[in-house]
Amino acid sequence: ENVDPQKTAFLLRKAWTLYSVTPLYRFHRSRLRDYARLLSAFIAAEKQKGLAVEVGVELDIKVAVSSLADLRGSEQDQAAVLVQLSLRSRVSSRNSEDKLVWLGWFCSVYGDDLSENMPEDFTCLPLFLTHGAESYTSMVGSWFQKTFDCCFRRLAISPLNLSWMVAMWTGCQLDRAASAVELVFSVPRLSQPLDISYAIHPEDAKALWDTVQKTPGEITQEEVDVFMDCLYAHFHRHFKIHLSAAKLVKVSTAVASAHCDGIVKILHSQYLSGVLMLLTELAISQIQ
Repeated sequence: ENVDPQKTAFLLRKAWTLYSVTPLYRFHRSRLRDYARLLSAFIAAEKQKGLAVEVGVELDIKVAVSSLADLRGSEQDQAAVLVQLSLRSRVSSRNSEDKLVWLGWFCSVYGDDLSENMPEDFTCLPLFLTHGAESYTSMVGSWFQKTFDCCFRRLAISPLNLSWMVAMWTGCQLDRAASAVELVFSVPRLSQPLDISYAIHPEDAKALWDTVQKTPGEITQEEVDVFMDCLYAHFHRHFKIHLSAAKLVKVSTAVASAHCDGIVKILHSQYLSGVLMLLTELAISQIQ
């Protein structure tokens, strides 16, 4: 709720690939500019097959590392850290802009479970989101792992967590017209891959959730199960297909969309913190 929509607008409507990250050792916010120069030199060296590159010289890739102070849940959370890679313009004009080619950011939104008993030298930013070429993600990840003795792992989302997401996001009140709630299922054990897409009018989905949820603001596993069972029963009544036998692989709502491969798109600034809180929780559960 405290997040400034103007400062975080660039985070919306992009497909972010999720990673979990163990605590960073001896990471200092006062040195963000130094880290940008060192990372820039590392990327240049990687691109030149390991040839030595002098730190500080003009390189094709420009790196910026900055702090997103607003993007955190509680006082215990560390402010988010944004990493941007840009291609330097070869045009001599001073007004020519660098082309942004990759974005990544570390964050913790209500990640108190991890940061509570952490020694002083460690910085807890368990969730890492990237947008751009995987080759850049690999280079940035390698540098951070070597420099801060941390470990990156791709963060997949289970069908159970996807069902929680669709239930939670369906129940959100929105200040503008909502898009359809869509669930995508993958049918197993077929010679050819087959996906089933199931779209529900947002008002119908919200009305169903409101009948299922007993205490506003609180969600239980039983309520999520009942919500999903109702959707399955409706689909079976019309198409005689048991969706419970298929695997839920993607959910889309007006708030956000999420894929089981760990790809998320956040669509509504009002619920940015809420989505990141859920993803931080998943990242911490993978680390622990």
